[in-house]
Amino acid sequence: MHRIAASAALITLTLTAAPTPAVAHAPARTGTPALSSPTQDRLSPLARQLGRQTLPAGDGWAAAGPGTTGGSAATADQVHVVTTRAELIAALGGDNATNAGNTTPKIVYVKGTIDGFEGADGKLLDCTDLADPGYSLDAYLAAYDPAVWGRVAPSGPVEAARVRSVTNQTRHTQINVGSNTTVIGLRGARLTGLTLMIDRVSNVIVRNITFDDARDCFPAWSPTDGEAGNWNSQYDQISVRRSENVWIEHNTFTDGDNPDSAQPVHFGRPYQVHDGALDITHTASLVTAAWNRFDGRDKLMLIGSSNTVGPDVGRLNVTLHHNLFDGSLQRLPRVRFGQVDIYNNAYRLNGDDFEYAIGVGVQSAVYAENNHFTLGAGITAADLLYDWGGTAITTRGNWVTPAGGLPRPVDLVGAYNAVHDPDLSPDAGWTPTLRHGPVLPAPLVPLVVGPLAGADRLPL
Repeated sequence: MHRIAASAALITLTLTAAPTPAVAHAPARTGTPALSSPTQDRLSPLARQLGRQTLPAGDGWAAAGPGTTGGSAATADQVHVVTTRAELIAALGGDNATNAGNTTPKIVYVKGTIDGFEGADGKLLDCTDLADPGYSLDAYLAAYDPAVWGRVAPSGPVEAARVRSVTNQTRHTQINVGSNTTVIGLRGARLTGLTLMIDRVSNVIVRNITFDDARDCFPAWSPTDGEAGNWNSQYDQISVRRSENVWIEHNTFTDGDNPDSAQPVHFGRPYQVHDGALDITHTASLVTAAWNRFDGRDKLMLIGSSNTVGPDVGRLNVTLHHNLFDGSLQRLPRVRFGQVDIYNNAYRLNGDDFEYAIGVGVQSAVYAENNHFTLGAGITAADLLYDWGGTAITTRGNWVTPAGGLPRPVDLVGAYNAVHDPDLSPDAGWTPTLRHGPVLPAPLVPLVVGPLAGADRLPL
């Protein structure tokens, strides 16, 4: 009976995982628009339909206000299929320096692999091509070795050269997206070595893409970050800042064959070249991230970037549902200020370096319901929450499967409070109302989310 029930639920969720097209926010249209150029690859009718899909009504915080329609109103000349970095920038408006201000509705289909390190001639650059003449890692390590420099922030000509190098990389590998845009991958689409920057815009959809290895060529040494200092990197795979109504759905986030665990150790600390997978910061709000897969990363998702009480208050409202967090170590997510709804997500947590799943930060109001946590050896239910200066989190209907044990319900707040001080309150002070479709019982979540989350699950 359990197998039959699970199969029925899987079939039901297969039909509802990829939302049916919603046209309430998009103008009526007849027929299927032609592509902007006869030289572009033809799209199947289903691909064209999925490219014009809008976020269903009620599907998380991104459905608030005007909702999220992306580029669904794009005219025929604003539908593009891109295969290179140059084509991607052209489709987003033509000039990476100004594309964030381009509000023309547009649909950009990504085909194949696009590398952010691709040069103007199509050849791939490396870090030395982007480095300022005054910077090299060897010179940086020699200048700021704590044994010589001390435990103070780097300054002087080599640090200044590193900052100029970061500016060079940002101009090249940070791809800016404007309002009223849908970026959607055809089967096998991959964006590697770049950051998709969604900053000071509204109404953006990103779907069906694998994001791979958004590496920082020039990490900064922060000697006062923690007891022993840390290396910190600059670039996320998707960064949402000062923006509203953003839908991130059916993507995969990975460091590929360049994990931080394979980096060397400098100054006694791991040389970390990656930052977040999907960070939502700097007063951003009204974001829904659903059916994504996050594979084997360290820092994953930061919601709110500062403890300073100010513009973030009342913002940073995010919904996370039906995502798979597989083998990541922390920030799943870490939250400040926002009302964040976390439901029906599957967590597979393991490894000696695991730190925590949900970070309860300053004035955060997390509502975590019907999630499932599969725990590796040495990880207990008491490890799943972490107090980053917050006071309360609502947790309901969650389950854990401990290493070598059977699935069982868990009171996440109770498990945390039993071994930590001060206690967290079990009431975040709000109840989510923006949800689309049924909320699964937690035991069914891994059966459904495992096979359906991530890129290449949509019929494109």
